[in-house]
Amino acid sequence: MKFLIRIISALSVILVSSGFAHDTWLQTNTNVVRLNDAISIDFMLGNHGNSHRDFKIAGKPSLDSSTIDVIQPDGTVFDLKPSFTDRGYAPKEGFWTAVFQPTKPGIYLISQKAEQVVTYAPERVVRSAKVLFLAATLLDKVPITSLGYDHVLGHSLELVPCNNPLVPMGPGVLIKMKLLYYGKPLAQTKVSFIPRGAVLSTDFDKTYERKTDQDGIVSFEPKEANLYLIVSHFIDNNGSGSNYKYTNYCATLTLIVPGVCPCCSE
Repeated sequence: MKFLIRIISALSVILVSSGFAHDTWLQTNTNVVRLNDAISIDFMLGNHGNSHRDFKIAGKPSLDSSTIDVIQPDGTVFDLKPSFTDRGYAPKEGFWTAVFQPTKPGIYLISQKAEQVVTYAPERVVRSAKVLFLAATLLDKVPITSLGYDHVLGHSLELVPCNNPLVPMGPGVLIKMKLLYYGKPLAQTKVSFIPRGAVLSTDFDKTYERKTDQDGIVSFEPKEANLYLIVSHFIDNNGSGSNYKYTNYCATLTLIVPGVCPCCSE
């Protein structure tokens, strides 16, 4: 009997740690698109069981339980969820993809959020994801004064760019983010900047991870052109309810770092 109790306890720990790393993200096929052209947006789920140390897919996110919106340059909101199609053969494999055509020049912000109670943990999981892209008339003369990249959406846990992460952007250009928890800066919290294809070391990877300062600010200088998954977690051990003992928050923001930044002009 004691042996069985130990097995059940061990499995509970494994399930809780796995839930900690089951995160969503959005990604686009480009960070700058020509006006009225099509851009692809993928809705992904991954990093199950490793506290988000890589870019690997693990299962398919639930589209039904999510809201996914496009915030356009003029502030209007477009519901993107009906546009998604299933890219997997099995119900829990693959990911979702949508196609969007921007008709207004400027920065577009795509936002996803979802909340669920995982009864086996038991925990409440609050996930949010963001990705930005710029629509321009000419791809070789992209304006650097576009607004909207620092728009705060009010997610429970939210990554907000402090400088334009689209242009100018490239290896060596500083990425600066602010981490907000219910609208207030969250200090001394780990933020991971994961290049696609890399696997971060356990605990704290000095190459790809930083901690926010007292103002919730964190900075990272990418060394290579790649797709980067920026992610942070926060567990509220006092965030309990009738069916869960704590609340697990996750925020992601996906960013393309190009090898050559588009030629910018006013």
